[in-house]
Amino acid sequence: MNAKSTIVYLALSAMVLPGCSNSKKESEATGGAGATPSFTLAYSEYPSWSIFGVASKEGLIDPAQGKFGTIEERWRVDIVLNYAEYDPCITQYGTSTADAVCITNMDILSPSLKRASVAIMPTSTSVGADACIAVGIDSIEALAGKTTYGLEKSVSQYCFERVLEKHNKNPEDFPFSNQDPGVAAMAMQSSQAGIESIMVWNPFVMQTLKKRADAKVLFDSSEIEEEIIDMVVVAKDSLAKPGGRAFAYAIADAFYEVNKLLAAPETADQTLATLGEEFGKLSLDDMKQIVRQTRMYTKPEDGLALFQSEQFKTATMPHVTKFCLSHEICDSEPSQGFNATDSQLNFDTTFMEGILSDKPPVQLLRQTAE
Repeated sequence: MNAKSTIVYLALSAMVLPGCSNSKKESEATGGAGATPSFTLAYSEYPSWSIFGVASKEGLIDPAQGKFGTIEERWRVDIVLNYAEYDPCITQYGTSTADAVCITNMDILSPSLKRASVAIMPTSTSVGADACIAVGIDSIEALAGKTTYGLEKSVSQYCFERVLEKHNKNPEDFPFSNQDPGVAAMAMQSSQAGIESIMVWNPFVMQTLKKRADAKVLFDSSEIEEEIIDMVVVAKDSLAKPGGRAFAYAIADAFYEVNKLLAAPETADQTLATLGEEFGKLSLDDMKQIVRQTRMYTKPEDGLALFQSEQFKTATMPHVTKFCLSHEICDSEPSQGFNATDSQLNFDTTFMEGILSDKPPVQLLRQTAE
């Protein structure tokens, strides 16, 4: 933590020292007198989700239960960071093993049917991080009839079909065959026979282009910017627990604090290098390209702009929902709303707005109990 952050933290800590306030509401908001409520965030390796691994290394969050980083102390909440592969993270959330999860706007639809969910913030959008890479195929027209390999019922297939639709092509004319992205990328990198086209995400995109000089990007997710959204989602039942809202604030606070380090000239390279260690063990130079293709919502204002946009509300989420229903990713459509507490999937701007507030955390904590 830099000197400025330390001064701010000490000042905030002074506000919330025991004895500074006997507010019953404040006590309830943080789990009761003498209690430190504990919550689990399940996250996987991805640029804007590996931010939480960086938060751990920076001392903002201590990933172990019963130990506290500066953000946890600020909000008086214990955050357990549970790192796992993406699918197990979704399973943990769906089975209520985790209180919150890092997940895409597409993949949260199905879990929301059984566990009411609150998207508290977007973390990034893919603007080239998902790409269709081909060898010996020079145009989308030439791709027709040839098999593209990638992960079915995922953002890969969604991006593949959406871009084809935007080019007035029928996805049915472009065969898509299920294959793990790592396997598909390795097959193309090793010149495996019959692998002419793959649809994968970073770091597989970068690795494949480096190892196959004759490989080229036919199209990528930059054509559907702000349709593939990476988010943090907290279960509605977890938010309702004592300290639940403080947990959500703390998660958002940690994310934006790391992004401040990424933006500051004196800490940018070192923080980005640390992020590269957390995401694919990539070099600083590689990470500079990665974050251009995975654009983060680095400030609360950026996330608010997305959740408040009519495009996202009336076009993007309906497109995503239609894809999930037609590909049997979810059995039915969860009710969706924006700042609508009764919906199964609620895109809630409260927490981003709270971080933007000029009120100190202790006052925000009081608000959560009102």
